Amino acid sequence: MIKTLIKLRICLTDESGAVTVDWVVLTAAIVSLGFLVGGVIWSEADNAALDVARFLSSQSVTTSF
Repeated sequence: MIKTLIKLRICLTDESGAVTVDWVVLTAAIVSLGFLVGGVIWSEADNAALDVARFLSSQSVTTSF
């Protein structure tokens, strides 16, 4: 039992994988932010495309010079 507690204490105080955990958290945050920004841009681009389509459909083309 004591041996298990000693191994647990060593495992909890070991910092050899801390940098990896930091990179995983930072990468997840950046990817999440990218999805959030992408969603906002996607919806605004859709609105802009609809505005352009409405404007172009309201225009008339004259065939005489």
